[in-house]
Amino acid sequence: MTPDADGHNVPTLMTTCVPLLEVFANPHPRRTYTITIEAPEFTSVCPKTGQPDFGTILITYIPDKTCIELKSLKLYLQQYRMVGVFYEDITNKILSDLVAACSPRWMRVESRWRPRGGITTTVIVEHKKTGRSIRG
Repeated sequence: MTPDADGHNVPTLMTTCVPLLEVFANPHPRRTYTITIEAPEFTSVCPKTGQPDFGTILITYIPDKTCIELKSLKLYLQQYRMVGVFYEDITNKILSDLVAACSPRWMRVESRWRPRGGITTTVIVEHKKTGRSIRG
């Protein structure tokens, strides 16, 4: 935590969380199919106020050679519980880390944030592997 201009302690902005992501061989690499993972209890911290943010992370992807191992994904997501980060940054960071780990044909990460001050926010980011049709 570091003090802001008003002297309030706020979490340090996210630099990086150590990716703990593990993968396993796709049992059907020639077939095009979609995997959807929902993490409804995601938490991080607002980098301006230090208040907790609560959201749902929805990951949808078409695997290529590997799939994401779920226990490692859970541990990876839990790293962000005390990290000060903006919604837009965390959503893009999660996508980048997941793509680096499993190199999917296509992936979409959506973060849906619970209301704060009467405003809800949803951030959506996508990745598509170039040079290959996502239809197989």
